[in-house]
Amino acid sequence: MSNNQALLQPIRIGELKLKNRVIMAPMTRNRADNEHEAPTDLHVKYYTQRAEAGLIITEGSQVSERAKGYINAANIYKQEQVEGWKKVTEAVHNEGGKIFIQLWHVGRISHPDFHNGEKPLAPSAINPHAQSYTPDGFKDTVTPRAMTTEEVLETIQEFKRASKNAVDAGFDGIEIHASNGYLFHQFFNQTSNKRDDKFGGRRENRTRFLFEVLDAVKVFWPENQIGVRLNPSLHGIFGMEADEETIPTFEYIVKRLNDYDLAYLHLSEPFNDVSDKPFLVENIAQHFRPLYNGNLMINAGFDQKRGNDVIDKGDADMVAYGKPFISNPDLPTRFAKNAELAEWDEDTFYVAGAKGYTDYPKLKT
Repeated sequence: MSNNQALLQPIRIGELKLKNRVIMAPMTRNRADNEHEAPTDLHVKYYTQRAEAGLIITEGSQVSERAKGYINAANIYKQEQVEGWKKVTEAVHNEGGKIFIQLWHVGRISHPDFHNGEKPLAPSAINPHAQSYTPDGFKDTVTPRAMTTEEVLETIQEFKRASKNAVDAGFDGIEIHASNGYLFHQFFNQTSNKRDDKFGGRRENRTRFLFEVLDAVKVFWPENQIGVRLNPSLHGIFGMEADEETIPTFEYIVKRLNDYDLAYLHLSEPFNDVSDKPFLVENIAQHFRPLYNGNLMINAGFDQKRGNDVIDKGDADMVAYGKPFISNPDLPTRFAKNAELAEWDEDTFYVAGAKGYTDYPKLKT
């Protein structure tokens, strides 16, 4: 692909050479509607269609039964799920693509329907007043049960086992989903973490869970094949409330991540308007770029021009695209040709079947 756009230049992450910097963002699509919640031939087709991406990051893949809060996610804690993902990774690799799996625990963004009537686990017993996608549709969350210290340690081991499953499934790397109001994020924010053990209180303790998970999964993965996703200015969405301590906590996390030779740090720009929240940051890439020494990936609301601009300015090294990749499986080719992008159909984002999943056409050559 001959084009001098910043987005279309190759980049090396660890030992992997990516053919471009147009990254397919992780997106929940709820197509694993089978007994084992395992990837199917439909997933194989969906991801293979998008193998032009410099890197594919899969949908969030729940690491255990206790991690669940969304139906029909293609998970990574059963052998049947590993076998399903093997077919995906092999097909993507045959098309010359690279693929990481996103490891996910939703914490309190869950419902007793997933846990035999028991309350979901969270850092503290605080209802996020959000919704969980259950077999009977979206339901309001409940007040979760605060995890014991032992359960936190068990959850670290669940991530470790899931990371080993990802090796067995043939992935090129893993991304830790420490973002968007899910379990890690719940530990980070003092509005959702009121613990008084070593995983609560001062920021060094509220962030301890992330770093202990990183230390656990690097037993099976080189650090340079591990990514971390964060959403520092999330507020009022996914039950997350930020405060004056939020940004300093994320600054602490990002600086500490320099101690790891990660594949990348994946940051999200604000999902909503936070201009009236002086304690939050409106331009995430610009704010955190000086704090992080490794590869920085940015996402949320970028088009082709903004993607090229943020890389040209040096504020990021890669840009992750979500919805544009849903309806434009050949997104890098469309960028190279400055072609018009197809519109996505939000009504088919989270339903079963091929419609709105694998039926978006590529450009005619």
